[in-house]
Amino acid sequence: MDVVEVTEGRTSFLVPRQDPRLQFPPGSGPVFYNARMEMNRDATVLLLSVLRPQSYLDAMGASGVRGLRVAHEVGIPVTINDWNANAVDLARQNVEALGLAAEVTREDANVLMSGRTFDAVDLDPFGTPAPFVDSAARCAGNYLFITATDTAPLCGAHLKAGMRRYFSRPRNTEYHAEVGLRTLLGFVVREVIKYDRGVEPLFCYAHEHFHRLHLRLRYGAAAADRALARMGYVMQCGNCLYRSEQAGMLPEPEECPLCGANLVPVGPLWTGRINDDATLAAMQEALPSVTAGTGARIGRLLATCRQELDTSSHYDYHVIAKRLRVSPGGIETVIERLRALGYRASRAHYSGTALKTDAPLPVLEKVVSGG
Repeated sequence: MDVVEVTEGRTSFLVPRQDPRLQFPPGSGPVFYNARMEMNRDATVLLLSVLRPQSYLDAMGASGVRGLRVAHEVGIPVTINDWNANAVDLARQNVEALGLAAEVTREDANVLMSGRTFDAVDLDPFGTPAPFVDSAARCAGNYLFITATDTAPLCGAHLKAGMRRYFSRPRNTEYHAEVGLRTLLGFVVREVIKYDRGVEPLFCYAHEHFHRLHLRLRYGAAAADRALARMGYVMQCGNCLYRSEQAGMLPEPEECPLCGANLVPVGPLWTGRINDDATLAAMQEALPSVTAGTGARIGRLLATCRQELDTSSHYDYHVIAKRLRVSPGGIETVIERLRALGYRASRAHYSGTALKTDAPLPVLEKVVSGG
């Protein structure tokens, strides 16, 4: 295997040399490594430096870089697992070169997670994590981290695939990134609560081509019931831009109060908060002491997430301006005007034109139009 040394954070490791002529280089080698996910891994190292779990499983390690970095930079017991023999050999080579005590295993991820427990379990598959969440829910002691790169099914662009994988109808709305993130979270909640366990989001975000969840798990039927109570739907008008939230696992028919059209249910999905402010504050405090190549981007992401409203949808103020046939002003001006009127308003972390607010749509339209 032709390898090259790469450095992320404070960790140097070997990965397969990738053919730059191929359209998707990460999958072109004998072992998977995606350099574009460095920010995802930086954020994981940062969060784990705050949480410091007793043990950590990188269930689908591939090149092993995530587990290597956690073991080397956080200093907690790590197990790196993959079914690919080349990946396991390379991970062991990197563990030895770094002088780490990390365990490297070659097992089917579901088999491994069905037979052992770890304080923190991390799922980072190529594509959907859906086939692994049930066993991960039983394996994880206190923390469950999940990456999903199948954004088209999650966001409603491939509706049938989204329905098959996540038992939800994630409509392709203007707030599709939010739908994808909350659809994934809602699916995980439904898998976890089967075992009388609850879910508390710590740091969840959508970025470019992936969704990422960092969750704390709680024991007991009461915790499971609290999580279940956060499940619901976004009720979307297909005629105008009106939408509202509706609690419950089964949607009740509603008419749009603005135009009278039937509202279309989007979900079921998670309607509760997606971030824990105390955790984000601790990550901000720890960030200067963590070596992260994407540290500046993570800092901006944390700052935006801390001020972001916990609504299950957003408005694209450019879409509103286009419907009203007006030139949109700056988004910060719109937010300030809404706040001056007594409403809550914020940006969303995944889009520069996304605006979250509890203001009624007619009020928002009046503000955008300059009235």
